[in-house]
Amino acid sequence: MAIAVGIKNALGSSSMIRKMFEEGTLLKKQYGADKVFDFSIGNPDVEPPPAFHEIFLKLAQEDRKGSHGYMPNAGYPEVREALAKKASREQQVHIDGSHIVMAVGAAGGLNSVFKTVCDPGSEIIVSRPYFMEYRAYAANHGAQLVEVDTLPDFNLDIAAIGRALSEKTAAVLINSPNNPTGKIYPAETIAALADLLRAHGNKTGRLPYLVSDEPYREIAYNIEVPPILSVYSESIIVNSYSKSLSLPGERIGYIAVGPDMHDRDDVMNGLIYATRVLGFVNAPALMQRIVAELTDARVDVAIYAGRRDAFTAILDKAGIEYAPPEGTFYLFCKVPPRRANGAANAPAGDDLAFVEHLKKFLILGVPGAGFGKSGWLRFAYCVDEGIIRASAEAFSKAAESW
Repeated sequence: MAIAVGIKNALGSSSMIRKMFEEGTLLKKQYGADKVFDFSIGNPDVEPPPAFHEIFLKLAQEDRKGSHGYMPNAGYPEVREALAKKASREQQVHIDGSHIVMAVGAAGGLNSVFKTVCDPGSEIIVSRPYFMEYRAYAANHGAQLVEVDTLPDFNLDIAAIGRALSEKTAAVLINSPNNPTGKIYPAETIAALADLLRAHGNKTGRLPYLVSDEPYREIAYNIEVPPILSVYSESIIVNSYSKSLSLPGERIGYIAVGPDMHDRDDVMNGLIYATRVLGFVNAPALMQRIVAELTDARVDVAIYAGRRDAFTAILDKAGIEYAPPEGTFYLFCKVPPRRANGAANAPAGDDLAFVEHLKKFLILGVPGAGFGKSGWLRFAYCVDEGIIRASAEAFSKAAESW
């Protein structure tokens, strides 16, 4: 028996991030981990804050009856209430636990959202570059991802989004701080997007949902990440603790919906139902209880800021241009012109070839084509700063010989 055609086709274009990560594992075995400069995957190496370990041990030793059993599919009521207070502060609205559904990470949350709001043939608008798994999440629920370009500084192009809106538009998906660019969309951009969506709804009778994927909200470099729920009534926030608490393997996050959303009860019931029938059933019980006590905690963002500065100094010296990141732990870099006889003689463009070229110097990045933006590539700097600094010579040699 053959596997499903859709899965077979998807395997042929599987995540470039994972492919590069797996190649890095092989190279480390061959050359040694300290000789390979692996900037492929956003897997935080910064440990969770000390409070996480303290609460983990406390709860593990409680042995409270039923603490590892089923709870309501939306999550423990007391956990939902705690995270509603956190979301209220960040989003500048008042919501309570009835607006929250605990999720199996942001990925699980987005799949629950799309299953709830999308019919087969629905369209989800996204601005490129974007996290490559969005394509699969949309396809999981019979929806089509409609890609539009950003402005040159990677801010949202409101006019381009407006041209892409149609009667099939179920949602506009944004990600701020953005993976892979590190861009934080300013408040005036969010306000303009909200105005656009309201005007579209008035014209067509269907207000699209604004879905904001926010796992990097708390990794921002002295720049405020604007709220969403207080700006547009049909907003849905998806967040996780994979980055802010360095817990990617624990798969814990949440969904929050705006208090003034039309048909809010239907949406909430849909999200809860989707969480169950997608096979998640509920978010991990122990992790729910832990994050409820860590609503004011996060990893030390200054560590990432120091790594960013070290990395950009190396790229500056090598002559590789990049988008200055306002958040996240990624650098999105422009493929430099090829050189001949020491002089640039060709335009930038071939990110796949440049990534292969970097591998000769044991540098691993991810081609921008995987994020919908050819001619660029992404480096993740959630690695030890010593590895970043040790890569300087390799970057210079790679750029000079390109």
